[in-house]
Amino acid sequence: MQDLEEIVSIGELCKMLGLTTRTLRYWEEVGFIESVERSGRENRGYTPYYVRRIKFIMRLKELGLTIKELQHLYRIYGGAKQTDRMIPELVSILDVHVNMIDEKMEKLLSLRNDIIAYRNKMADKLATSIK
Repeated sequence: MQDLEEIVSIGELCKMLGLTTRTLRYWEEVGFIESVERSGRENRGYTPYYVRRIKFIMRLKELGLTIKELQHLYRIYGGAKQTDRMIPELVSILDVHVNMIDEKMEKLLSLRNDIIAYRNKMADKLATSIK
């Protein structure tokens, strides 16, 4: 049985982490977080373990992981809480994201160079027409 002092209400947790209650409820609906069992009309509550998980999810979302990727990681992690199975998959997903960012950066650099070249061409054309 959980010590009641350890459980944080959904409202408190949302204030603490800067999330909305809707976000946490949605994350529960899609299956990658859980709240402690509640009886009757009690609000959702989260143990320190779930608070750490939510912080981990927030960090992964900041890094650009999608809901589907998070669900996939949660399935791998599973009820047995097998971190050793989840971490290699997370590393693989992060590698894909790094490669996507590298490709975007190359495209943006190319676009930047095209814009500068075109801008210079137009500036030269303007300078020639003024003379």
